[in-house]
Amino acid sequence: QRMHTSVRSTLATYTGIYSLLRLLFSRAGKPFVGYSDTFSFNLPQGMCPRCQGLGYVDDIDESKLIDPDKSLNQGAITFVSFGPNTWRWKRYANSGLFDNDKPVRDYTPDEYDTLMNAPRHRLTDAPAAWPKSALYEGVIPRIRRSIIGKKEAAHHLEALAAIVTRRPCPACGGTRLRPGALTSRINQLNIADVSRMDLVHARDFLDSVTEPLVAEVVRQLHTKVQSLIDIGLGYLTLDRITSTLSGGETQRIKIAKFLTSELVDLVYILDEPSVGLHPHDIALINKALRKLKARGNTVLIVEHNPEVIAMADHVIEIGPGAGSAGGTVTFTGSYGELMASDTLTARMLHQPLRYRAPRPATGSLALRHVGLHNLHDVSVDVPLGVETVISGVAGAGKSSLIEALREQLHGDYVDLRQSAITVNIRSTPATYLEVLDVIRKLFAAANHVATSWFSYNGRGACPRCKGKGVTITNMAFMDPVVQECEQCHGQRYNDRALGYLYRGKNIAEVLTMAISDALEFFAPVPEVHAKLDNVARVGLGYLTLGQSMTTLSGG
Repeated sequence: QRMHTSVRSTLATYTGIYSLLRLLFSRAGKPFVGYSDTFSFNLPQGMCPRCQGLGYVDDIDESKLIDPDKSLNQGAITFVSFGPNTWRWKRYANSGLFDNDKPVRDYTPDEYDTLMNAPRHRLTDAPAAWPKSALYEGVIPRIRRSIIGKKEAAHHLEALAAIVTRRPCPACGGTRLRPGALTSRINQLNIADVSRMDLVHARDFLDSVTEPLVAEVVRQLHTKVQSLIDIGLGYLTLDRITSTLSGGETQRIKIAKFLTSELVDLVYILDEPSVGLHPHDIALINKALRKLKARGNTVLIVEHNPEVIAMADHVIEIGPGAGSAGGTVTFTGSYGELMASDTLTARMLHQPLRYRAPRPATGSLALRHVGLHNLHDVSVDVPLGVETVISGVAGAGKSSLIEALREQLHGDYVDLRQSAITVNIRSTPATYLEVLDVIRKLFAAANHVATSWFSYNGRGACPRCKGKGVTITNMAFMDPVVQECEQCHGQRYNDRALGYLYRGKNIAEVLTMAISDALEFFAPVPEVHAKLDNVARVGLGYLTLGQSMTTLSGG
């Protein structure tokens, strides 16, 4: 799974390296400026007060927020979600502070400043339309507080890009820290200088620290840094924000985290550690996994990659197919015995590679002087009208090159990223494929009732589990206990909803159908059949229509 990321999460903070660096500088840094917290950009004691420890500031171009020739009633505030009659607009129009029919151009300097820059405060003598508990806030601080850096920003990326300019914080120079923390140095370097280093140079810095007082801290730091270098990540800098790492990089960082463990006699379970990795990186992972095993641990790997399967002491193949066609052990034994068997895996491993003849491109897209993340002044022509593969070891800059490519695409394009489908317990293949609404209408028409009876988020929901199909009991200090609902037995619907039938089946029975079976059932309904057929074509016909998306694997 992808690691949880935020702008405050860096390679050093995620791996615990930064906590040890803070300890190192608080003990060995000269002059002494404070304890460990003084060097944390995520705590008030250490963060730069100007940028709040982010290292950058967002400047808002207010001329792009306001049409001065319009009044509030005419839509003078042009930023999305501030238009006339929206709830945000009402916080200005109902404040009693402005003439809502006066063009902004005619505001006095005080009126304009109140509209654009006033900090949050309670209004005195507010009109009746003003909510009693509401605070007034100018447009710019409001956008900063409630949109920029919040979840809502994802919905307004284009609008924000038009008004926001991001630059390194002028107070801390992008170091994220208070000035005091930066005066403390070890061998002429402060903690921000070390954070900007790649892991190989950081190891060299640690080798230069010889003070006996911090010998144990240096040893622990060296172990963590070396494990990341050993797994092929020496090029990453300590201050690299985790959200900019590729899937392969995050996978290896997690593995490296466990390689430094002194514990033995553990079982390590890895679910497809080779996903998205180059053969060179897979060789490094194989070496790391052998190290784990050599310490006296058991390593259990779920894999498809031939190079990882080949290093197994013991292989168990499950099959023969997927879904209801799988679930049985089809082989157990050594790798050599697997290759001599007639299982599906052995047949595929023996199959020779076939290459097709390339076809001519219909044009090309020029990328020039790209310098994003790991890329150094890269120029390349990407052919159009053909299938192009971008290869290279993890961290070489493949995803960064694609990011630069996206910026050159001005028409529509389909972007199938590695990021997971946003899921919750109510999300299913039927909802994600947008066929559930059609199915609900079929049931409603067949029974002459409202469609809401066939929604487990609406009138049709089981009263006990509220349509989840399970009851969740939260436990203090432990994972929650999830049990099948005793009333609906996981069907999600109430008795009345389950009494209505379409072609002899109730709504719960339809949603428990495998997609391969539902294809036949919905053959007369083209808008459902076509979408289900595509799912079957990519090998997912075994999924059920109502299966919770939280149960699906990454593949």
